[in-house]
Amino acid sequence: MVCYRPPYWLTFIFIHVLLTSLPFLSAQNDSARLITFRSSLTNFGALNNWDVQVPPCKNDTQIWTGILCDKNGNVFGLQLENMGLSGTIDVDTLAEVTSIRTLSFMNNSFEGSMPNLAKFGPLRGLFLSNNRFSGDIGADAFKLFSSSLKKVELANNEFTGNIPASLTQLSPLTDLQLQNNKFDGEIPDFEQTGLKANFANNRLDGSIPKGLRSQDPSAFAGNNVCGKPLSPCKKKLSKKIIIIIIAIASLVAVLAAIMIALFVRRNRKSRKNTYKDHQVTKTERKETKKPHVNEIQMRKEENYKRTDNGGKLHFVRSDRERFELEDLLRASADVLGSGSFGSSYKAMLVSGPAVVVKRFKEMSNVGKEDFHAHMRLLGSLEHPNLLPLVAFYYKKDEKLLITDFAAKGSLASHLHVKRRPDEPGLDWAIRLKIIKGVARGLDYLYNELPRLSLPHGHLKSSNVLLDDDFNPLLADYSLVPVINKDHAQHLMVAYKSPEFTQHGRTTKKTDVWCLGILILEMLTGKYPANYLEQGKGGKPDLGTWVNSVVREEWTGEVFDKEMKGTKNGEGEMLKLLKIGMCCCEWDIARRWDIKEAIEKIEGLKEREDEEDYSSYVSEGDAYSSRAMDDDNFSFSVTS
Repeated sequence: MVCYRPPYWLTFIFIHVLLTSLPFLSAQNDSARLITFRSSLTNFGALNNWDVQVPPCKNDTQIWTGILCDKNGNVFGLQLENMGLSGTIDVDTLAEVTSIRTLSFMNNSFEGSMPNLAKFGPLRGLFLSNNRFSGDIGADAFKLFSSSLKKVELANNEFTGNIPASLTQLSPLTDLQLQNNKFDGEIPDFEQTGLKANFANNRLDGSIPKGLRSQDPSAFAGNNVCGKPLSPCKKKLSKKIIIIIIAIASLVAVLAAIMIALFVRRNRKSRKNTYKDHQVTKTERKETKKPHVNEIQMRKEENYKRTDNGGKLHFVRSDRERFELEDLLRASADVLGSGSFGSSYKAMLVSGPAVVVKRFKEMSNVGKEDFHAHMRLLGSLEHPNLLPLVAFYYKKDEKLLITDFAAKGSLASHLHVKRRPDEPGLDWAIRLKIIKGVARGLDYLYNELPRLSLPHGHLKSSNVLLDDDFNPLLADYSLVPVINKDHAQHLMVAYKSPEFTQHGRTTKKTDVWCLGILILEMLTGKYPANYLEQGKGGKPDLGTWVNSVVREEWTGEVFDKEMKGTKNGEGEMLKLLKIGMCCCEWDIARRWDIKEAIEKIEGLKEREDEEDYSSYVSEGDAYSSRAMDDDNFSFSVTS
């Protein structure tokens, strides 16, 4: 038998073809794996362009939404943020894409325990903030990534237990965000150089370790920790002394119990008589005592005095005069109204300025420690255009928030409540002042609360209060984390946005949409009727009306007739109208972000130059039509 040997050149060609086809086969396999992974998710409409026939990457350019690519065309990571995703993260399938080095599922609705990372290669970044992950994280969860993992962000979840010790072994770690969880125990020592960490608003105690003493003090707020950069720790008693104290206390308690039992036995009969006399006296007092005519309604329920914290008010500001709950109960009060969350009262204290007490009953799902931590966070906010939180009161089924009183009431009352004929409305100069203040306050919330997808969440004209000089003060801000989810989605303004009514999710631009609707409301004097509709399905009727008018008629028909215009101010009003339309654009990709909106609003003036104004007047309708058709200000109100 003669064996056939192929020519060497044919073997070379075969090997070459095999090697060059391997990357293509690998990419095909990764595509199939990612499609399988996607099927484990719910609400994955944002990932509809994932197609197994199309590679996820073309060189370093992403083809699929949410895919990060390296220069070789491999899938470097997933960036599935702000997509309303939920379901199960199929770790087994995802880990088979061996080129993955970073994972981000921030600002979604995932629940359950943290994904098991053990099957992944050397991850460099893990971003799970702003979900509903819960449970303990194993001490060795990050052990495999000691030489690769640089960024770990787990903030705004419900993780419990000790902070994993393996985090301290990540030598490249530069960013660690663990705030707003339920971690407890002591903080382990981190010795990484250049690390920026945040442990705020957990249940941590003990002293701050040496390696973290250079961190900002705010990184430890809302915990029971001490030492640099916070106040020094008090010396702890030794175990021996503690045992002695407990023994003595127990002995005293036993002796006291014996003495009380003997006293009760000897005086049982006289005690019965005394009790009867006491009841008669108590009844007489009830009949003769008249309640204060204007006492706050909460006095009806004496259980405020019998709660676990003894009816204690917690103050979050050091620059306010202290008072007790009893002072509020005795104070005369005026009912201000009943809003989405509960009733509000103006309490006139005997000493000090008037305050507003607002009752909340839709916060029963938040625990005491979480509520206290969030209120302390709100109390730390300070801006000229925020209504300051002064104090709060916690009870399981009801909470009170005490704020300063705004003399001029709400913007809504000035826009929509019928006034006397001689009472002037808000002119253009005041409305411009108000909207600039609102924008600055909202910008401050975005900067101070970067981890919240809804820094305000309930921005509307009735939550814009005015002081004596018509400076705006934002109220009811940043309450989404403590309001019961069903109630929030039923009534809060952010959940009337197009992205929520259509896709069941909110984004960082949702508050901008609320700002846009507020601008249109203030310029037109018309109330956004969709805010009154319950639950999902509200239509942007105000935006639709504005769009139809500026497309088909003279733009001047849009503006509130009671807004007395400043001379040469019409052009600036039109600019603000366009800003409002770009802020409440239904297409999120085209909607302005907060920075662009602030920049445009800050650039507005009370009046234009004479030359600009003359041009505006002479061109009339053409000016209006052209301005609204400008590509930079096109506006869509349909899905």
